[in-house]
Amino acid sequence: MQDGDRGAPVLTLYLAPGSSSMAPHIALREVGAPFEARPLSFARRENRDPAFLAINPEGKVPTLLVDGRPLTEVAAILFYLARRFPEAGLLPGNDIAAEAEVVSWMSFLAASVHPARRQGIGHARAVWAIAERRLGGREWAVGGRLSVADIHLFRLFWRFRGSASPEPGDFPGLSAHHDRMLARPAVKETIEAEAAIGYELPA
Repeated sequence: MQDGDRGAPVLTLYLAPGSSSMAPHIALREVGAPFEARPLSFARRENRDPAFLAINPEGKVPTLLVDGRPLTEVAAILFYLARRFPEAGLLPGNDIAAEAEVVSWMSFLAASVHPARRQGIGHARAVWAIAERRLGGREWAVGGRLSVADIHLFRLFWRFRGSASPEPGDFPGLSAHHDRMLARPAVKETIEAEAAIGYELPA
């Protein structure tokens, strides 16, 4: 039996506040699905606990359990939630080209933007300049409305702003997008919930 053939799935999100798992955490609140959050502490190496490694041998977050089955990687989890809860409108409806554009954004974010900081702040700024041009001053990444691409983009730029402190005028389109996302109730709720747990992010 396929997931879509039965009732609402039982969802459990393993997360670490402020990490990549923030994006699926926001998406779960956007779609309004009941879920259980299970925070892990990197400082206490809870992600290396044998019980968690039995769920995800990579010891990484996010990990989403869907009726007990693990789903990993930000883009995959976001895509699943968007397709599983279409009423939330987090993927363009009946538009395969626009849907592919969302996947393109998430591939770019995962492959180019996310690892950029490891190559130095100069490289990271250059990659974010590409993202700025790619956004092109639009309100949302694809199709004139919020999608999972925006959630993925927001979390990465939120982290970049917090760690690199770019000047206000450096990335005007991305900064406006960031502020637009911050106004969303699901984003506010996620940040409040994760801040209450406590961040353990590297500088």
